[in-house]
Amino acid sequence: NEPCFQGHFPGYPVLPGVLILEALVQLSILLAHSTDPGLSTDVVAIDGARFKRQVVPGALLRLETSVAGQSTYLVRALVDDEVAAEARITFGTAAAKAGKS
Repeated sequence: NEPCFQGHFPGYPVLPGVLILEALVQLSILLAHSTDPGLSTDVVAIDGARFKRQVVPGALLRLETSVAGQSTYLVRALVDDEVAAEARITFGTAAAKAGKS
């Protein structure tokens, strides 16, 4: 009955992918702060985002994150041990991103 489920596809409630990614970013921020409290947690990139299955009301969504490199995290969201979404998230500052171009 949550509004995010009701409004995404009328008559067919699913959890929007952007909310799954937001949850994965927040989980990665928790890991980042526990391993490097000084790390900037401004999101500068979300690469390779893939959505492999829909998440419906009542499903248990398990979130995973792991350090992939400096300021970079590999994230996955799973339902019943099946990948629902995955991506690579990079934290930093806008100045750092501009310097990579």
